[in-house]
Amino acid sequence: MSDNPHESDVAFIQALAELLRENDLTELRVKREYGEADSLDVRVSRGGPVAAPMPVYARPAHEEDEVRPAAPSVESLDDPSRHPGAVTSPMVGTAYLSPEPGAMAFVKPGDEVAEGQTLLIIEAMKTMNHIPSPRAGRVKSILIEDGAPVEFSAPLMILE
Repeated sequence: MSDNPHESDVAFIQALAELLRENDLTELRVKREYGEADSLDVRVSRGGPVAAPMPVYARPAHEEDEVRPAAPSVESLDDPSRHPGAVTSPMVGTAYLSPEPGAMAFVKPGDEVAEGQTLLIIEAMKTMNHIPSPRAGRVKSILIEDGAPVEFSAPLMILE
């Protein structure tokens, strides 16, 4: 360790920033305890709009869905985040399906969506983040409930 504790803290923060960039993360938070009354609490995040694929809720299967030439693999059915049409959460937070309580949902299963259209909102650190559709398509299913907590890269919806 260096003679100057601030120097080691700066090196630690730079290493966190490097991890953030190398692993394409949006945020890291670490707390270092040095003693009873001495600690370092660091939050490193990338700013700007976040556009990432999102997961979808599943709708009931119909007979015509059972026989498809390009059906998803068994693996993608077991894990919605592996589905080719999965829209995943770009952050940790609370997901809301409508702009405010009691309002109509941004989308529902069966809706056609355009690329960039808001699918839902994720509240993170008291900030409402509109989550855009990564591509045009049809909402096959919504995998979360309104007001549900979501983790980074958790499946939110499935688009076809």
